[in-house]
Amino acid sequence: MNDSKFDVVIVGAGPAGIAAACSAAECGRSVVLIDETPWPGGQIWRGRQTSSRPKVATQWIDRLHNSGATVLDQTTVIGSAGPGLLLAESKGRPCRVRWDKLIVATGARELFLPFPGWTLPGVTGAGGLLNLVKNGWPVAGKRVVIAGSGPLLLAAADGLLKHGAIIVEVAEQTSWSCVARFGVGLCRRPGKFFQAVNLKFTMRNVPCTYESWPVRADGSEKLQHVTLTNGQRTWHHDCDFLACAFGLVPNIELALCLGCEIKNGFVDVDARQQTGVKDIYCAGEVTGIAGADGALVEGQIAGYCAAGADHRAEALAGKRRSWHRFGSDLAKAFALRPELRVLAEDQTIVCRCEDVALGCLKTFSNWREAKLHSRCGMGPCQGRVCGPAVKEIFGWELESVRPPISPARVASLIAED
Repeated sequence: MNDSKFDVVIVGAGPAGIAAACSAAECGRSVVLIDETPWPGGQIWRGRQTSSRPKVATQWIDRLHNSGATVLDQTTVIGSAGPGLLLAESKGRPCRVRWDKLIVATGARELFLPFPGWTLPGVTGAGGLLNLVKNGWPVAGKRVVIAGSGPLLLAAADGLLKHGAIIVEVAEQTSWSCVARFGVGLCRRPGKFFQAVNLKFTMRNVPCTYESWPVRADGSEKLQHVTLTNGQRTWHHDCDFLACAFGLVPNIELALCLGCEIKNGFVDVDARQQTGVKDIYCAGEVTGIAGADGALVEGQIAGYCAAGADHRAEALAGKRRSWHRFGSDLAKAFALRPELRVLAEDQTIVCRCEDVALGCLKTFSNWREAKLHSRCGMGPCQGRVCGPAVKEIFGWELESVRPPISPARVASLIAED
């Protein structure tokens, strides 16, 4: 088994992880950045060719390559193998990575809320469909309904339009007044404001509705049409894809496995991005949803502090507070309406891996009991899809995480023994 040692180990190569790696490496520390994908950039810059990347992405990725940090791509962290030691799989082979300081920058994923028909082929996440398209999935001429909440809806619509999709409707579940107040608040951040204005201009011919959401998807073997509502009336669209995005949830599994405290669904950190566990830091959307710009600031702070350059981190304190305010405004503007928590019917599948329906889950009182008796959350995704869904529906919290936190080869676990 390959065994390596670094001053600073960073898990997750999104904006926060890249910024942390650059900051720590440029302070002279030995640094490794670990990520599951073959490229740096995380979900937001995922798979983009250099010519199509945002300028800021190219700048940071170039800086990473010139920083001296080691990048372990196609490497999955399985769990903690003891103090200062991670067990991982790198390109199918087990390895151990030893650290003096650890930065968890595992980002976030899309929140899926179950409703009748949501498991039909053709129903996807908004970001998920866009990533498929970026990697070659054909959508030219396909009819797409986009529904859910948050800025990702327009961003996904814009990306799909550029690949030739026909956007039938964008259905935002929050009100126009909430979106307008959020938009006015963006005036304090000119870059974000003009980005939003450009998106709205691009979408000027696309029907956009507010206070509307999907109630069911129908089709014989794949999606054929979707039903939307505004609580007073319903309407239907024939479509090839329904792309849903009800917000984001943080990937806290590794942080939980390491013993970090979770507060309000996110990893609890101080102003230095330090968790309650000695020598472990967290940065980016795993500590709060505030976009790529906020993640970059937190990543730099974590990298500097892990490298012992606290004075450099302190210079970023004002930006950190500013992006935290942005995250708070974002959460308030796009808070989920209660109607979304009662879309599923008793026969609606909630746990797709183990085929557990809502009616079955109603017989249990907590997440642990549901797992023990129904295997909900015990399939390949290990509750990453159904866990946040049952939290929204029943208020059940994820109580603990046991390694392996990601699917692993038996050979890797045997090698650790």
